[in-house]
Amino acid sequence: MNKVFLYNHGGAKNHGCEALVRTTIKVLGGADTLYSQRPHEDAAYGLDKLINVKLEGRVYKKYRFNHFRLKLQSMIAGNINGYGRFMYRNILNDAACGDVYLSIGGDNYCCGSFYKNLAFLNEALSRNNKTVLWGCSIEPELLKNPEICGDLKRYALITARESITYNALIDAGIDKNTHLIPDTAFTLDAENSKLPVEFVENNTIGINLSPLIIGCESRAGVTMDNFKGLIRHILDTTDMHIALIPHVVWDFNDDRQPLGELYREFESTGRVALIGDCSCMELKGVIGRCRMFIGARTHSTIAAYSSCVPTLVVGYSVKSRGIAKDIFGTHENYVVPVQTLQSSDDLIRAFEWMRQHEQDMRGHLQGFMPEYCQRAFDAAGQIKKLMGE
Repeated sequence: MNKVFLYNHGGAKNHGCEALVRTTIKVLGGADTLYSQRPHEDAAYGLDKLINVKLEGRVYKKYRFNHFRLKLQSMIAGNINGYGRFMYRNILNDAACGDVYLSIGGDNYCCGSFYKNLAFLNEALSRNNKTVLWGCSIEPELLKNPEICGDLKRYALITARESITYNALIDAGIDKNTHLIPDTAFTLDAENSKLPVEFVENNTIGINLSPLIIGCESRAGVTMDNFKGLIRHILDTTDMHIALIPHVVWDFNDDRQPLGELYREFESTGRVALIGDCSCMELKGVIGRCRMFIGARTHSTIAAYSSCVPTLVVGYSVKSRGIAKDIFGTHENYVVPVQTLQSSDDLIRAFEWMRQHEQDMRGHLQGFMPEYCQRAFDAAGQIKKLMGE
């Protein structure tokens, strides 16, 4: 019987990655093994109780001689074969024949040159197995690259989580088995935990801010200036409270760093809470009890949308625009690209638009979300077809 393996998983301290694992297993009714870059993180959040978790390759430390040598060779030679075999040793050694491998990274094709790693694995695994690009977002500009298009055509199945990516794939001729299916994370269950005293249920604005979008800003400091101005505006002009909600807590990419700076500035007001780290389900429980939500991390906004909380996205890529467009018919007013922030009150104006349309947004989400979330289960049917069931 065919087995299903999940790979390209960075670790559960990115709670979007955690949500993808949990909901992929939920939608498919199970999977066999998760190959992870950081199994210790997955164990800390209980993923090892749902699926066998295995390190994807060798543990290495940057700047050790072997790592440096292989990395240098890959740069000089223009391919990553030696480096890839080192990095992904366990996946490659375990690979048999006739199984299904789901690349669950979502937006890995949006991230620099990482597509070369994906292409290496895709080429190696697809020789004797079926590979799936699962719930992806891809910048349309990247599809002008013949190398990327050639790699994508090797996948036996692609599920695009939003229509901008889907249409770009079809236009590029990557249409063999490509389907538009919502991100499985829309089906994530919420768990309610105790809220801090500063959190007033249904009258608190949830805010997520990430170092990632700060790194994409067009002018140094403009993103933080906008979030500080927005919080000050909310506190001065409304009776609403603020909850600062991290969604990724990796040491090298930790939402708690910018959120902590915001918290320290406004802590004395008694109306601002900093939510501690917890599982993706508990985070969804917090987000779902907000009145409105302003988020940078895609899966924090997916938690808000699927909880029918009016949401403003501060995005940086195709995924935020595509998801908002599919939900609301347009991304205008629903997404603020961080690259467009110029003055310190841009986010205030966007918030005020959401505030004026709060009830309409909530009503639309309440009517739209049940069927949209259910469509995520269509992905299971595509996997069954692939396995010949």
